[in-house]
Amino acid sequence: MGLISAVLGAAGSTLKDQWLEFFYCESIPDDVLMVKGHKRTKGNNKGDDNIITNGSGVVVADGQCMIIVEQGRIMEVCAEPGEYTYDIGSEPSIFSGKLGKGIIESFKTFGRRFARGGDTGKDQRVYYFNTKDIMGNKFGTQNPVPFRIVDNNIGLDIDVAVRCNGMYQFTLDDPILFYSKVAGNVSEEFRFGESQLQQMMKSEFLDALQPAFAKISELGIRYSALPGHTKELTEAMNEALKEEWLANRGIKLSKITINSVTIPKEDEDMIKQAQRAAINRNPNMAAATMVTAQAQAMQDAAKNTNGAMNAFMGMGMAQNAGGINAGQLFAMGQQQAPAPAPAPAPAAAPAPAAPAADSWTCFCGQVNTGKFCTGCGSAKPAPAAGWTCSCGTVNQGKFCMNCGSKKPADAPLYRCDKCGWTPEDPKNPPKFCPECGDVFDENDAQ
Repeated sequence: MGLISAVLGAAGSTLKDQWLEFFYCESIPDDVLMVKGHKRTKGNNKGDDNIITNGSGVVVADGQCMIIVEQGRIMEVCAEPGEYTYDIGSEPSIFSGKLGKGIIESFKTFGRRFARGGDTGKDQRVYYFNTKDIMGNKFGTQNPVPFRIVDNNIGLDIDVAVRCNGMYQFTLDDPILFYSKVAGNVSEEFRFGESQLQQMMKSEFLDALQPAFAKISELGIRYSALPGHTKELTEAMNEALKEEWLANRGIKLSKITINSVTIPKEDEDMIKQAQRAAINRNPNMAAATMVTAQAQAMQDAAKNTNGAMNAFMGMGMAQNAGGINAGQLFAMGQQQAPAPAPAPAPAAAPAPAAPAADSWTCFCGQVNTGKFCTGCGSAKPAPAAGWTCSCGTVNQGKFCMNCGSKKPADAPLYRCDKCGWTPEDPKNPPKFCPECGDVFDENDAQ
């Protein structure tokens, strides 16, 4: 015995008129997972509801799956919308529709049996399953769920207690497995909200949150970003519920929506403090923080009612007590900054520009041309006074402190003793005065 797809259109209407009886199920409510089908007969035919007459029609609508059970065994399965004829002379048939291979394997395992001799048996029933998404199932964590927070950027690795709430929806992915393991031969319908299955699934859902959260944490997703990663959470939950829901009941989680995720305030404050502290691992950020604090301290000192001078003296004592200053931090930041990737050289690269003649390099590494450093604000150091010995040592006394050589006498300045003309370089006069022609000699030295 089996199902034969009826011809649609005019031929289908003719065939429908010839049916002695047919089975059809109205739209199944969202809270109902399975309902028994009742035959609709023409005329005064009042046959037994649990006997299917040869040639009867069976209609399957969208969002439904139909099975025919004989003597408690599943004989036919149909998950494709359409009209079908029940024929005891054909072999058992299965129309899996969108449910795929899983329902075929379950059919082979739990129900397949060939009819013998065309005997219809003593008890034959038609059941319809709701294969639409079952929505509106609320959940909330009464007890906190551990969630590991890992942030390699700041070296953070801690476990916090997460509370969340939301809703989930599921589908009957394998109605045959659901019938065999959960529903069985119900008299009329299997209502989800009135069954122990609802409480059991809710408890299993909450238990699966912990391993699912562990997988989400491994992906680097933070607890506060969970509402935006429900797809990844759904996949992790399906993996955690694979044994209890899919393998044992044919139920698959299809979607999760999260309304809110919270952690204790002390944990939240601790994470924020660690993030703020991690900012100062960057020397430039630490220097900027220090400069901002110093500027604020100066403003507060200027408002001091006991006298701004006393406040500024206190600031100076604190700065002289030791430690690192903002300029040194900026210098460290420049040293740690990665060098930019070299750009491809043009065919004829111009020579690098030489530094300005009056430029000077500050102790923080910044090259400047003005009187103050543009990096840390330090003043330009005064040029060292002294004379350079032939050995290269710069000295300020009359003798070299390295080799003991005497400081050379300064070259005399020359001026013409006849007309008073002074050469452009007084230390290197010409041989004759260009104004009067007098010879430059020791008499012209001053």
